Amino acid sequence: MPKMKTKSSAKKRFKVTGTGKVVAGQAGKRHGMIKRTTKFIRDARGTTTLSKPDAKIVKGYMPYDR
Repeated sequence: MPKMKTKSSAKKRFKVTGTGKVVAGQAGKRHGMIKRTTKFIRDARGTTTLSKPDAKIVKGYMPYDR
């Protein structure tokens, strides 16, 4: 049986931590910053961990990064 392929888009956007959580960049910062509050922009820096249902979906895209 051949190996399964990892989704290229997923490997560029997500990372699985040692404990199995999925880390992703914060959403909502591509455009429209003028209407966002300063607090929102400040809080949306860096990365965040995905919720369990979202992490389960992403892990399906990356079969060997569990």
